[in-house]
Formats: sequence, structure tokens, C-alpha cells
Amino acid sequence: MSQHVQKHPFHLVDPSPWPIFASLGALSTTVGMVMYMHGYLGGELLASCGFSMIIYSMYVWWRDVIREATFQGHHTQTVQHGLRYGMILFIVSEIMFFFAFFWAFFHSSLAPTIEIGAMWPPKGIEVLNPWDIPFLNTVILLTSGASVTWAHHAILAGERSQAIWSLAVTIVLAMVFTGLQVMEYIEAPFTITDGIYGSTFYLATGFHGFHVFVGTVFLLVCLVRVFKMHFTKQHHFGFEAAAWYWHFVDVVWLFLFVAIYWWGGN
Repeated sequence: MSQHVQKHPFHLVDPSPWPIFASLGALSTTVGMVMYMHGYLGGELLASCGFSMIIYSMYVWWRDVIREATFQGHHTQTVQHGLRYGMILFIVSEIMFFFAFFWAFFHSSLAPTIEIGAMWPPKGIEVLNPWDIPFLNTVILLTSGASVTWAHHAILAGERSQAIWSLAVTIVLAMVFTGLQVMEYIEAPFTITDGIYGSTFYLATGFHGFHVFVGTVFLLVCLVRVFKMHFTKQHHFGFEAAAWYWHFVDVVWLFLFVAIYWWGGN
């Protein structure tokens, strides 16, 4: 019986049910949310089932990717090179996503229309103090960016204990940031329904908060993988992707702080 020998450095992925499964979950979530918002029965249940499908498919899909990279050796240097390009393009697409929110904010704030009183912030909006929780969150995120860089250098140096501690610090800082953001939303004197200011503020900062949550989960998975000694000096793209994503989250927050909290609130 002849054994097949792979003569190229690329990874030909085996057929997987998770892409179509995740697509069905996304479709169910979207349809369910639309039904729920329009008052149809069963919408909330359908959305919950769809979201559960998405969470499950994320777990099993990433589990398969970790197995292919760590235990089966499919992620050669050539494959990692392609994955780096893929992560860069994904982050670029996320930049365009936030660019739309900044465009909407500046479109409304640089030339406020008569409908909002020809002034910015609109009349009746009590803005948040940028030097209160927003500035504290800025310091927290910048510190987390330094700690995740510390973790990266620790992995490159083979210092596993330092990588664990620095990653743990990053995750704790991320959780503190999220908690302060939730507290700010609870105490804010305006809501997402308060005109264009509320809409642009909560969409931009809310989606950033969601990205912080995703990045926190990303880093938490990396912490577990460091514990299990999945990363080496030469093979740790999973962590690199998480670190790039976290630095992207940091930079977006700096733009949010300067544009929306500081400049947009004066």
C-alpha cells in the first residue's frame, strides 16, 4: 500500500462542515433579530439558536485550526506567511468598518444642520467628561498594549513564565476596560436614541467595545495555549495574530478618544 507524500509546503484543507454551519447560524441570527424587532413570535428563539450555532462553530472551527497547526504540522512557514497576509487584510477591513463611523460623526459634527440646532454637540445633549473614565480607559488600553508586547518578546526569548504573567496582566486590564465602559454607559446622560450624537457615539464606542471583548477572548485562548506549550520561538502565529488585533483595538480607541470624547464634546 503506497503512502502519499506531500511535495509542496501548502496546506490543502480537508472538507469541513463548519463554514456552512456558521453561515446557517449567522442567517438564523439575522432573521431572528429582524423578526424580534418587528414583533413576530419565535424571533427571539430563532436568534438565540442562531447565535448559539455561531459560538459553537467558532469553538470547533478554531479547535480544528489549532490541531492542524500544533499537532499535525500543516502550518509550514509558507502557510504562516499566507496567514499573516490574511490577518493584515482582515485588520484593513476592520479599519474600513470604523472609518464609516468616523465619517458619519465628522459629517454631522463639522457642518451641523438646522435640525440639530446648527451646533455641535446638539442642543440638549450633556456630553461626557473626556478626562474622567475615557482618559482612564485610554491609560488602561495603552498599558495593555505594552504588556502584550512584553508577552510577545517573552515568547521570542523562550521565557514561558513571563509570557504567562504578561498575558494575564493584559487580560485583566482588558476586563477592567470593559467594566468601566459598561459603567460609563449606565451613567451616561444620553442614550443611542438621542439623535445623531447618541447614534454615532454608541455605534462607534459600542462596536469598539465588542472588538475589545473579541480581543480578550483571543488573548485568553492564547494564554491557555501558552500553558499547554503550543507556542515556540519559531511557531507562534496564533499569538502574533492576537497581538496585532489588540494593537489595532488600541489605535482605534486613541482615535475615538481624541475625535469623539475630546474634540467632539467641546
